[in-house]
Amino acid sequence: MSHAVIADVPAPKEGCSERPVIRERGQREVFCGLTGIIWLHRKIQDAFFLIVGSRTCAHLMQSAAGVMIFAEPRFATAIIDERDLAGMADVNDELDRNVARLLERRPDINLLFLVGSCPSEVIKLDLSKAAERLSKNYAPDVRILNYSGSGIETTFTQGEDGCLASMVPELPTLPEGSDQSLMIVGCLADVVEDQFTRIFERMGLPTPVYLPMRDSNEMPPVGPDTRYLLAQPYLMDTARALEDRGAKRIPAPFPLGVEGTTGWLKAAANQWGIDQQTFDEVTASGRARAERALECYREQLAGKRIFFFPDSQLEVPLARFLSREMGMELIEVGTPYLHQQHLADELSMLPEDVQLSEGQDVEKQLDRCHAATPDLTVCGLGLANPLEAEGLATKWSIELLFTPTQGFDQAGDLAELFARPLVRRAKLKV
Repeated sequence: MSHAVIADVPAPKEGCSERPVIRERGQREVFCGLTGIIWLHRKIQDAFFLIVGSRTCAHLMQSAAGVMIFAEPRFATAIIDERDLAGMADVNDELDRNVARLLERRPDINLLFLVGSCPSEVIKLDLSKAAERLSKNYAPDVRILNYSGSGIETTFTQGEDGCLASMVPELPTLPEGSDQSLMIVGCLADVVEDQFTRIFERMGLPTPVYLPMRDSNEMPPVGPDTRYLLAQPYLMDTARALEDRGAKRIPAPFPLGVEGTTGWLKAAANQWGIDQQTFDEVTASGRARAERALECYREQLAGKRIFFFPDSQLEVPLARFLSREMGMELIEVGTPYLHQQHLADELSMLPEDVQLSEGQDVEKQLDRCHAATPDLTVCGLGLANPLEAEGLATKWSIELLFTPTQGFDQAGDLAELFARPLVRRAKLKV
């Protein structure tokens, strides 16, 4: 597939992959992949996430998603204790009993994810074999899959990547010779999905299918005639699995802000040969609404200096949005992993002199942050409170995953997330 021509967004510059990057492999301060369950359980509404882990994992999930205590939960922890780790009990038998008890109590579960909190060597259990064995026992009523949410192996958004990648082999096959289909890949709020679906349909594109889907009985088909758009930049394993099944990625920036959303939609429009006039007619009102919404926050953000610690893998698209649309000055843009191919359009739109960093050595990065004294620091919860105590304004990166931020109608909300800590700090000074 040829590279899509995006009329409103600059094409990637040659040599952007050669931009200097600080690469660090030291201590890192990020949440583990289990955290993704907090937004995944809301999305796949008949799925259940059974964490196989320790009491610490259970406490993390109860704290991070405490609101679920008051609702019928769709995640739980099968706790591995000392007897299991010492080999005094058969962990597979324990897991089978827990799954049986869960499915007996919850006949509404159609899709069960076994989520490892640690590598197999630590929990003494091969979850992929366990999922395969249990799937045979409960098919066709319940499909059982597995992925890792281990903090040793994953950052917190990689939990979503592992979850989606585990579903790809289960997707039905789109017959060869079918009309080209459009798949949107990555968790989006339902309201955002509905907005995008209406825009694609008005432009004359096929109605898109989404991965993840809202109902596990409606898994989207995939095949050589599938063209997919990534809605999130951290889905490397999922993209690889889709391409193994013949799907082809549509290169695009990510739908954050007016420019990113326009480029993302335009990439799909180009793939289906939609003319510029039709594209403009369909997107004009949304772009105008978004521009008006951003205007409210431009004065608060323009000229402010921002530092990104690596955490969510959203850092590069966010930096592009804040720099080009809100006038912020980028000091350092850190990301856990820098996927040059998926981020090519985004990297080409960053200022030439911005410092990129991949991975983390937290002490060295804190030194750089202290030296730069940014107006706003985007980081994980573990760093936010100490930095606030030192007088730095911070934005929790995990909040950007909980809040619908993609698309024209959410552009203002995205800008407000960054303006809010600056406004709060200004009020406290008064």
